[in-house]
Amino acid sequence: MCGIVGFHSKKHFSAARESLHEATNALIHRGPDDAGVFLDEKAGVGFGHRRLSVIDLSRAGRQPMANNDGTIQIAYNGEVYNYREIRKTLEGFGHSFRTGTDTEVILEAYAHWGFDCLERFVGMFAFAIWDSNENRLLLARDRLGIKPLFYYRTDDMFSFASELKALMALPGFQKDIDPEALVLFLHYQYVPAPKSIFKNTWKLLPGHYAILDQDGLGVRQYW
Repeated sequence: MCGIVGFHSKKHFSAARESLHEATNALIHRGPDDAGVFLDEKAGVGFGHRRLSVIDLSRAGRQPMANNDGTIQIAYNGEVYNYREIRKTLEGFGHSFRTGTDTEVILEAYAHWGFDCLERFVGMFAFAIWDSNENRLLLARDRLGIKPLFYYRTDDMFSFASELKALMALPGFQKDIDPEALVLFLHYQYVPAPKSIFKNTWKLLPGHYAILDQDGLGVRQYW
């Protein structure tokens, strides 16, 4: 188990940058072994990661992780069980690898197949990818929703995290209860996805991915 958190906001970049370490450390119980951040001031993007070291225990496996030319970044929680088979296929296409992680396999799979890479992954995962070539943020969740992923959106702030407590540590988050979600909670004793207990805050549905780019936010089902 690991923890991921991040944001996309040019307007609030400075404040979010200052809060990113706090938000990342709010997930320390999910990843006590290591921590890292990625920041792109020009794009207004920041990622944080708390690591539970399972595959490739070396420093080479730390996150956020970049691809070979540094144009794609990932923050990832989970495990792709068939990553060795996917890696072998990608090596056949000429891709090279620096680590023994499934994280890097996801990066190279996205670089090769784009969004279609999601259909090849067998496992449990929630991850965020920043593609600077396309100026695009991708969030994705596994088929059954084993790994959690929340996101918060207003006109000038977009953020995401494995848990709500990390979102709360980032600037702009409003702890306004959603009345409809409250009714659902009282009826079911939990808040069904895609809602969360707070306004402007959602759970990414299992088997779905979200794209944030110049056209806005789009959520799509891949399974």
